[in-house]
Amino acid sequence: MSSPFDGGPGPLVVQSDRTLLLEVDHPDADACRIAIAPFAELERAPEHIHTYRLTPLGLWNARAAGHDAEQVVHTLLTYSRYPVPNSLLVDVAETMDRYGRLRIEKHPTHGLILLSSDRAVLTEVMRSTKIKGLLGSRVEEDAVVIHPSERGHLKQVLLKLGWPAEDLAGYVDGEAHPISLDQRGWRLRRYQGQAADSFWHGGSGVVVLPCGAGKTIVGAAAMARASATTLILVTNTVAARQWRDELVKRTTLTADEIGEYSGIKKQIRPVTVATYQVITTRRGGVHPHLELLDARDWGLIIYDEVHLLPAPVFRMTAGLQARRRLGLTATLVREDGREGDVFSLIGPKRYDAPWKDLEAQGYIAPADCIEVRVTLSEAERMAYAVAEPDQKYRLAATAESKTDVVIELVTKHRGTPTLVIGQYVDQLEDLATRLDAPLITGETTVRRREQLYEAFRSGEVDLLVVSKVANFSIDLPSAQLAVQVSGAFGSRQEEAQRLGRLLRPKAEGTTARLYAVVARDTVDADFAAHRQRFLAEQGYGYRIMDAEDALTAE
Repeated sequence: MSSPFDGGPGPLVVQSDRTLLLEVDHPDADACRIAIAPFAELERAPEHIHTYRLTPLGLWNARAAGHDAEQVVHTLLTYSRYPVPNSLLVDVAETMDRYGRLRIEKHPTHGLILLSSDRAVLTEVMRSTKIKGLLGSRVEEDAVVIHPSERGHLKQVLLKLGWPAEDLAGYVDGEAHPISLDQRGWRLRRYQGQAADSFWHGGSGVVVLPCGAGKTIVGAAAMARASATTLILVTNTVAARQWRDELVKRTTLTADEIGEYSGIKKQIRPVTVATYQVITTRRGGVHPHLELLDARDWGLIIYDEVHLLPAPVFRMTAGLQARRRLGLTATLVREDGREGDVFSLIGPKRYDAPWKDLEAQGYIAPADCIEVRVTLSEAERMAYAVAEPDQKYRLAATAESKTDVVIELVTKHRGTPTLVIGQYVDQLEDLATRLDAPLITGETTVRRREQLYEAFRSGEVDLLVVSKVANFSIDLPSAQLAVQVSGAFGSRQEEAQRLGRLLRPKAEGTTARLYAVVARDTVDADFAAHRQRFLAEQGYGYRIMDAEDALTAE
């Protein structure tokens, strides 16, 4: 039986529903993948055919990065195996043309203005009820005053109305502070330099790099370009201290120039590393820490793990539009669908390095992902069958049958630096006791966490049981094996972050391994399939093994 890909020159099938199908084994597949990456979002990447989708946000990202509709159309026509539907080409051109018809600029007399090259579009958005209060008077036929404090909110609303504004109003320099890279004993990798340059030339935006690829180094390079006071927002206190240590090691900054603003310390210095948690603390209806930090004349704001931005930080960011903003993440996937807020408030995606490309270059470790399927006992199946819907996942995820398999997998690999990762603290406490291993949860003090992480790095400890506090911004280069017993339902972000704990290159090119232990015939298996989607998009395949086979395999 012939395949729809038989014959024809190109590796790509472009369909009228905005999906692009790429034949992976075609000789031009790599060139095509690189050409469509700036504007097409990868959805699925199984063995032979990868599926991409054209979305307004993806096309606007491309437009903001300097690609025009003519380039996109040329790419589709060049690589398509069959004639490209004319309606799709028209749609691409019209969607990309929407970006930039509204512009935010500085006016010598009126300050910040919303300017349009299309008077009808300006009139349309001004009549929207969602715009009320964000714009002032019309100062020219094609220009309306914007209050400076509404610059970010306006961009959010315009994006949702389908008319994303190009922000050309520029940035204040902020308070100057000398920062340079100190490259004694190391060198900035080519892609890290490209990422920092792409951000700087764009003014603000997001850099997407896999875990272990040196996002902190990109941040340091951006700080060196800015040479200004910098606020760095991170997920937790341990991550804050890792940033401090890395900046002292990689730049001319001293420890005294770097402040920690967390639940433990409240230091504001020329470079301040603050946790999302402390700045979103609310008292009496206000965010006192957020307001205090907001008052400083920062030249650069860095958002680590930008895909996790909480709503109050979005609000803060809306008021910081005059500052350069850099978002760092391994994946822009948000389960709440707020990628558009990241685009409008932080900036468009400026640089994205595919995981497998960096693996091929030796910058991150190769990884073997295995889904281990466990059959629940008859009693566990019956308890699951009669449970209320909101209890089913917890019952399946914490079943004793799964716990037994986790213990056997860890025992099989004893001596390999291993993380056992889960969602439910009582399950993790039981595992830590039975494995005689240290446990790290949200209740573990920062000092104790740092001690255990350091013991793991040094080889004094080769097994840690960790909760979701270890998902983000934790540097454990020696970790080779992770056993995932439960997670945050179907979170693709979390799956990527957990694999990311293992991706620092290993001695002698050792392959990292991620086991996801899953209860078959339950919602645990359904969530596992969804969790794995992002990694599948990056080219990682999950082997599915029965528990018995996984325990006996070499």
